[in-house]
Amino acid sequence: MYSFDLNKFQYNNYNTVKSVKATPVEKNDYTVKSMPVTNPIMREIPFNPAFTASSLRTELVSNDEKNKYNALLNIADRDTKKRLNTLLKTGILLNADSNNKSTVLDNLYKIASEERAQGLDNANLLKETTAILYDPHVITQQFGNIPAAYREKVASIAQPNPNEANVQHSGTCVASSIEFNLAQKHPAEFARFVQGLSSPAMSVDKTIKLSNLADNTLDAVWLLNAFEIPYEANDFNEAKLKFAPDKNAVIRAHIQTVDKNPSERSSVDVLMQSTFMQVGSQQSYDTLTDKRAGKFNQNDKGLIEFEKTFTESVVEDKNKISMTYQKVDENAKLIGYETDFNTIKKHITDALNLGENVIIGYTQVDNTNTIINGHEITITGIKNDKNGKTVFICNDTDDGINKPVEYSEDFLLPKIHHATYPQSVVANDINLTENWAEGIKRYKEMKNAA
Repeated sequence: MYSFDLNKFQYNNYNTVKSVKATPVEKNDYTVKSMPVTNPIMREIPFNPAFTASSLRTELVSNDEKNKYNALLNIADRDTKKRLNTLLKTGILLNADSNNKSTVLDNLYKIASEERAQGLDNANLLKETTAILYDPHVITQQFGNIPAAYREKVASIAQPNPNEANVQHSGTCVASSIEFNLAQKHPAEFARFVQGLSSPAMSVDKTIKLSNLADNTLDAVWLLNAFEIPYEANDFNEAKLKFAPDKNAVIRAHIQTVDKNPSERSSVDVLMQSTFMQVGSQQSYDTLTDKRAGKFNQNDKGLIEFEKTFTESVVEDKNKISMTYQKVDENAKLIGYETDFNTIKKHITDALNLGENVIIGYTQVDNTNTIINGHEITITGIKNDKNGKTVFICNDTDDGINKPVEYSEDFLLPKIHHATYPQSVVANDINLTENWAEGIKRYKEMKNAA
């Protein structure tokens, strides 16, 4: 889920759309219905791994690569060996699209051969990471139960409300969607994150361009300070950020290492989702309770649009713009749209044509059009049905299905509240309020309401 401020309903993002150059559509032009529990259109989509390496390599060349690959095979189980072979043949294993130019193979080797954080297991991490890279649709946000052997310890840490550790419905859909996107589109960076987050340091450094946060360096620095992410900025161009999970993440990760049911998160999911929740919530997340604090959100679950967009931008080191499409009044009632559905479809299609996934936030409404829930999913592709209508191919980390799902345009488009794109996709269609200005405005509103 993503968060709603029902006292003063609004979504904020750090590049908030103020106007759209398209014909507005009022709510009477389309019937808005609530999202059903089951998927209306769903069938298996053939797995088609995607990656962004500048050159595709499918053969081990150097002795170093061969030695690392053989070392992985020596500790891998049968399924992991098959997946490693597939990753090699498809070019993913030697993909080097990471922040430090290390390959998937380099990072898998470190995961398998170097010391891990206390409570984590090398072979298990190798298996989980390889499985995710082979098919990112296995990523889930489903929390695991607390086994009896760990309940007393967890309860003592989760004070003053120990029962909050029994999470039934997680609020990590934004974080898990970002995890999915990183694994599918940037496999070497995903493997590098897993390696760093599972190491004794339990952190990973990433150098980003400040221009991907704001046109002005001081505005970019304001954002980094506002989100309280540790960083070093030695010049006006780049900053080195430190990503880390919250202090309790290793407890959940250990439990998922030794007591994981098939439908639950892997230890890799725990570490990645905790880290991205930390980034978005201004370092205030607690993995044991799935609760957060932070200055931008009065809700203690999930991330709001502003926080989501910042997190996507720093994780991918890209200038991301969040488009808000639905008009919502102060009572959380959906009253119309900022633009027509063809424009929304064009934005999504243009992003997909650039090789980008599109993480969207959709809403569920009751029979009075009042929003009762929100959720984030990822659009990964499109196709046409027999009638020429667009069908969106999506990934949902909360549906219990490790496969893509399909939604017709008539079903999905009316439900999209916001979507995040590379700036180039929407730059000609919108007028923007600069991210730092919108962030300051939101912060002051929250302070005044306190």
